[in-house]
Formats: sequence, C-alpha cells, structure tokens
Amino acid sequence: MKIIILGAGQVGSNLAASLVSEANDITVVDIDEAKLAWLQDRYDLRTVCGPASHPSILRQAGAEDADMLVAVTQNDEINMLACKLAATLFNIPTKIARIRSVDYMQHAALFAPENMAVDYVISPEQEVTDYLRRLIDYPEALQVVDFAEGRIRLVAMRAHFGGPLVGHELRDIRKHLPKLDARVAAVFRRDRMFVPEGRTVIEDGDEVFFLAATENIRAVMKEMRRADKSVRRVMIAGGGNIGSRLAANLERDYEVKLIDRNKKNAENLAAQLKQCLVLVGDATDEELLLQEGIEDMDVFCALTNDDEDNIMAALLAKRMGARKVVALINRSTYVDLLQGGDIDIALSPAQATIGPLLTHIRRGDLAAVHSLRRGAVEAMEAVVHGDRNASRLVGRRIEEVELPEGVSIGAILRGDEVMIAHHDTLIEAGDHIILFVPNKRLIPKVEKLFQVGLGFF
Repeated sequence: MKIIILGAGQVGSNLAASLVSEANDITVVDIDEAKLAWLQDRYDLRTVCGPASHPSILRQAGAEDADMLVAVTQNDEINMLACKLAATLFNIPTKIARIRSVDYMQHAALFAPENMAVDYVISPEQEVTDYLRRLIDYPEALQVVDFAEGRIRLVAMRAHFGGPLVGHELRDIRKHLPKLDARVAAVFRRDRMFVPEGRTVIEDGDEVFFLAATENIRAVMKEMRRADKSVRRVMIAGGGNIGSRLAANLERDYEVKLIDRNKKNAENLAAQLKQCLVLVGDATDEELLLQEGIEDMDVFCALTNDDEDNIMAALLAKRMGARKVVALINRSTYVDLLQGGDIDIALSPAQATIGPLLTHIRRGDLAAVHSLRRGAVEAMEAVVHGDRNASRLVGRRIEEVELPEGVSIGAILRGDEVMIAHHDTLIEAGDHIILFVPNKRLIPKVEKLFQVGLGFF
C-alpha cells in the first residue's frame, strides 16, 4: 500500500516505523529537515521537506497515485486542509486526520465528504484519556484495552505471590471460578513470551495477558494477585489537553486534584470543572505535594508537556507515598527505561494512538487494533466473511485453523454473545474474532487468514 504520512513528530514517526516493517511504500512529509533525516537514516522510506498542505508538496510526495493519506501534524487546520486537497485534487481513497481540538470534534459534519473530506478522525488526547481512565478503574493492571465495543477486555497484569493461581496450573482457574470463562492469551516471563497451555504454571512476576467478558475482568484479576484497595483519590499534574480531559472524565467518580503552574489556565479550568480542586503550582514542589496530601493519593498522573518534569514529579510522588504513579512520556526510549521501576506505568501518547490508526490502515475488515508492550505485540479484532469454500475460517473449529506460530484466538463476539475461544469452537461468518499476535512479522499471514476467495462474490 502506498501511504503518505504528514508530520514527522512522535505520532508520525511511530506510525512510519510500524508500517515500514510491513512492506508498505511510505513517504513522510514535514518542514523539519532534521526529523526527516533521522527517519531516513533508520527506515526504508521516502521523505519530502515542505508544508504539508501545499498541493505541490503533496504531488511531490506521490499524492497522484497514493492509496492513503494520514495527516498527523500538530496543527488541526493543516490536517483538515490536506485531507480536503487529497480528495479534491488527487482523489486519494482514504484520508485520516489527527484532530486535537475538542471544539472541532463536537461538529462531526465538518468532516463529511462535501466539507473537509476526512474519512477517519483520530484524537491522541482522547485515546490517552480513555486509556488512563481504564488504568485508574483497574489499579492492578499494566494495560487494559477494549474489544467488541467494550464487551470484551484484554488486561495485562503482573502476577504476585499470594494470588490464588500463582504457583498453580492455569487449568486450576476453572476450579476457583467454575461459572466464569477466560482465556490467557500470552505470558511474558523475564521478558520472553510464550503461549501458555492448561498445564502452564503461573510464577510470581509473570506478566499475564488475559481476555474475558468485561463483567468478569475483576474476578480473573483476583486470581493473579490480591486485589489492591479501590481508587478514591487521584492527583493530576498538568492542565493541558490530556490533564484537563482526564480531570473532567474522573471528577464525578473520584476525588480529583489538578495542579497547573499557569495561573490563567488554572483559573479557566477551575471555572470549567465542577468538582475537581484546581491548584496553581509546580508538581515537582515537595512542599506543595506534602501540603495537598500526596501520601493519601491512590493514583498520581504526571501529564505535563515536559518529559523530564513528568519523570521527576512521578518519582517524587512515589517517594512521598503515592500508591501508584503514571508518567506521560513522549520519548519512546524513556518509556522502556522507566516502565515497571519506581514509575509504575510510563505511557507514550504516540504508542496509544498507533492502534486506532492501524485499524484503518490494515488490510481486511478490522474493528480494532491495539498495540501492546510498547509496540512489540498486537491484539486485533477482525470480522470473518465468506463461506466454507471461500474462507479459511468459516465452518471450521479453531483446532482446524492453521494459525501462524504463536498467534492465538482468544475470544469471539457473535451478535451480542461473548464466547471465550476453545479448541472445539466453531467459527461462523460474521463472527468478530479477537487474536493475539506476538510478532509484527506475522501480520501479513494473519491478514491472509481473513481474505475471502474471489469465487464468493
């Protein structure tokens, strides 16, 4: 597929790196020559230096025969204009735009074909906000992602000594929870992944990925470790796009305090937020944190625009007694260094956005794609089409399907029914299948599984 990416920032660079590895023809456009040179040195792709919304630059990038344009610059207006030009001048079939402004997002008609011609809108800020909300709702989790419009959840968590299942075989979960069905899709032990079997023994420290119907998630989590006390108090450092959205999302259900160093911004937020306490100050100020009861906080989220400030604030909050700390980190190298140490969760906004982008880019009928373990692993929800003659899946039991090595089917949504996959589960046309893919190199093979023979049409 020939794809033009506008913007070589964190989102654009991460997307380019992900797509290049899947044998796509990628061209990246940006006004920053240094960023483009960095990308070209590392990946097999083309770059064009210039304003992303200029027709001549789009033509130079190959817009006349491109399959897709992904506009992810920092500027909403440039992204929308580029999509309009892509439709009007170049007839590019698929246009995706990153939109940061809540104001634009509230007017869906703006993106219609007769207006800005944006086929799909992505909002990194909203994706990160939703992601953080799930982590706060499930404080024991390392990662929580939704499938089947929220009916099925995949959770990553670290098994701890004292959990009922730790030191026991996986199949024992049925003894503890006879009326509940769940599927452990993968286990990471000392950073090495394996697909577990019923006789696999869960060890203390294992990172376990499991799928279950959303209403059963908490019961399964209790098998892996003793439940933490529920979250009541949350402190947020940074009142920017993400911090303010998260505070608005949480304030009805939790006691929320938000710290912002900009007095005017803090005053505006105090007027907008109904129950959240907004404070003016520096989240790395030890005296301020002590005064505001940091030792009583269940979750501390450092969400400013500065990586170093977020790291320092999160480390300080943890040292002063906050139970769980989350830091927003733009530089992916920092994320890998910090995750799982004194900082419980280091979150990359660009990585959180990759999944929704890949949902629209991948071949086949995909309802959701989620990037796991900082991009090393993927989970996806794909729709099955065709009949037994035209499809490799329809009319076959899971044990009959030739899955690529390491790929596992975890759950199926059939209509409104959530089914945890077993070896004898029969696949039907229209099923939404949740797959766990341990290596990105296997993606093309997985996509082929869902292709329908031409004779079906």
